[in-house]
Amino acid sequence: MGAQLQVVDDSRDSADVVIAGGGPAGLMCGYLLARAGIDVVVLEKHADFLRDFRGDTVHPSTMTVFDELGLLDAFLARPHQKVQYAEGEIGDRRVRIADFTHLPVKCPFIAFMPQWEFLDFLADHAKVLPAFRLLMQTDAMDLLIANGRITGVAVRSPEGTREIAARQLVIAADGRDSRLRSRAGLEVQNLGAPMDVLWFTLPSRPGERPAVLGRVVAGQIMVMLYRGDYWQCALIIRKGTADQVKREGLPAFRARVAALAKRDDAEIESLDDVRVLTVRVDRLVSWSKPGLLVIGDAAHAMSPIGGVGINLAIQDAVATANLLVPALRRGDVRENDLDRVRERRLLSTRVTQRVQTLIQDFAIEPVLSGVQPRVPWPIELLQRWPWLQRLPARFVGLGIRPEHIRPL
Repeated sequence: MGAQLQVVDDSRDSADVVIAGGGPAGLMCGYLLARAGIDVVVLEKHADFLRDFRGDTVHPSTMTVFDELGLLDAFLARPHQKVQYAEGEIGDRRVRIADFTHLPVKCPFIAFMPQWEFLDFLADHAKVLPAFRLLMQTDAMDLLIANGRITGVAVRSPEGTREIAARQLVIAADGRDSRLRSRAGLEVQNLGAPMDVLWFTLPSRPGERPAVLGRVVAGQIMVMLYRGDYWQCALIIRKGTADQVKREGLPAFRARVAALAKRDDAEIESLDDVRVLTVRVDRLVSWSKPGLLVIGDAAHAMSPIGGVGINLAIQDAVATANLLVPALRRGDVRENDLDRVRERRLLSTRVTQRVQTLIQDFAIEPVLSGVQPRVPWPIELLQRWPWLQRLPARFVGLGIRPEHIRPL
């Protein structure tokens, strides 16, 4: 561990808190800390947020946070689609799995918003805060260490490499492939995933209504998310078979998708338009070291099941601000302060990942192995007593331990 880069610019930037990663966890955490008057800089390695096929599902728990911040109307003014139900087709039978309309919140629905819109929204509101800085095209490459404590990051930008000192704390929110958690030597517990996902889009057609729709037949699973003029589609495949699927060629892939989408043809022009998401479910044993805290996907990579990734990242950011602002204001952030964040968020992380791995192992893996799907008895109960559909909606929409904004 330690910076290995040659510094070509000896100017040394600094902030109380340096956040690596301009995704949902990093930007939200930066906004909340700057709102509380903490000097913070967020580092984003890309020049913009325009990347396709990232998590777009914004749940009621996140919209409640925006409401508590007075930002909900501005958020809802951004382009989005509202979905109130999660449904599926198992074999030839259509079932409803979750009903979000009864959640006791101002926004009882899932909002589908392109992640670049979501991140632009957060960045736009953060930039007006005097204590907030966002550095684009600035990639956190390594950690700086002094006397056993992490004191900043070495970064690379178009101008070269330099050091950015963290007077109090570095927060690693640099995603599931986090470079900084690796540099820190933090142990990762791999929980396994039997699947990968192929992401692509299909144009919507007249008469199709907003929905989260899953279709399951023997050996095949596809999830379709309504996005207005198109469907964002996820074809779930056995882990490690993406190259094999693509080698079968475009006609075979289009025929496969058309059957699952119940269309005469799947309007996919090229396999270059199909992106591979390598699914991982893991979490760190420890989320911190002296001077360093890891949050979001960098602390716990989630399966795409339930679309909870963005929302757990936002919850991490809220908990981080709630728990650390007093210590940051005192200028005395200690190891037990950092571990309180992990303790606060661990139950929600563990339970969510446990449910995801159970669904993977007992529902998805058998179907991908060719077992003829049938409606499981819990889903049968949801059809017999529709009020029970509120329970999975609450689990997905609000989570185990929703966080709330504390007064400044």
